Amino acid sequence: MGATSFDFKSLNLDQLTQKLGDIFNQSPARDLEHNLKTGIAGWLTKLDLVSREEFDVQAEVLTRTREKLALLEARVAELEARHQPGQD
Repeated sequence: MGATSFDFKSLNLDQLTQKLGDIFNQSPARDLEHNLKTGIAGWLTKLDLVSREEFDVQAEVLTRTREKLALLEARVAELEARHQPGQD
């Protein structure tokens, strides 16, 4: 990266922002940012992750299943109590 010579005092804020943006876009930091984003995105796709929406749906299914199980357990306990050995 070559040295850039300009007078910061003569620039207004918009010009300064533009110059700094130009310097950043020409620097290795831009490549590093791109490479990091690409690497992290690739790593995340390899993980066995689910979306928040899918997680919420499955959590709701689990809640309903647990409720049904509790009802069935109560029903089985009731039926077992009715038919205990020696009460016939």
